[in-house]
Amino acid sequence: MISEIKNYAISYFIISIFLTISVSAQDKGGLSQSDRVEKYKSKYKVSTVYESITDNHGNNCQSVYGTRNMRAVLHGIVYRGGANNVYNKIEKRKNKNPMPEMGLKNLLNEGFSTAVYLYTTNFSDAKKIFGPDSNGNKLRYIQNSLSNKKEVRELLELVYQTINDPSAGPIYLHCWNGWHQSGYASALILMQFCNFSNEDAYNYWEKCAAGDLSNYKHIKKAILDFKPYDDFIVVPDVLNMICGDKE
Repeated sequence: MISEIKNYAISYFIISIFLTISVSAQDKGGLSQSDRVEKYKSKYKVSTVYESITDNHGNNCQSVYGTRNMRAVLHGIVYRGGANNVYNKIEKRKNKNPMPEMGLKNLLNEGFSTAVYLYTTNFSDAKKIFGPDSNGNKLRYIQNSLSNKKEVRELLELVYQTINDPSAGPIYLHCWNGWHQSGYASALILMQFCNFSNEDAYNYWEKCAAGDLSNYKHIKKAILDFKPYDDFIVVPDVLNMICGDKE
């Protein structure tokens, strides 16, 4: 009898914590985990990790103009692509630059909380905070080159925290064209959170890339050598919601 009471008390305690967290998330952002996923699935209408939201010239989705080759990595959580500088009809400049401010403002308007520039070139001159918007939300613009294990872990930890906070907006990871470095970052995320094998992840990177891939042997090695972290564990039900189809 005592054992049954103790088990009941433990179960009640766990359920109470879960409900408290869920209510808190609803109060802060008004969205549950599934609401957030469905919101962005409905908005961008892509189901696989290969489908493009914007094309190579940054067209096809005016609400995120300023991006190029934008794709979903984790629905409602992470998107990847490039910065539309060279093809930009309003703020045209050289390709090797951070995102144009109009693109970052568009991401803020779409509900994104973070944009990550995957190179260092000219980032010191870029604006780092956008907003607040009419709802009090802001977008952080940060830099991470994934040049070492520390930076890789920092990126995956950011994704993990965003998955577990339904009030957080999505992350946009970008390089210049949306091909190589953003593909590398996405391959790491798919291995960490969506059970992609190293070979699956490299094939994904290769399929979404362009140009002479022999110049990127270091990325191939990094993808094939990666081992997921044991402390960034997400429950299967959530992963089933956020992980896109492989084909």
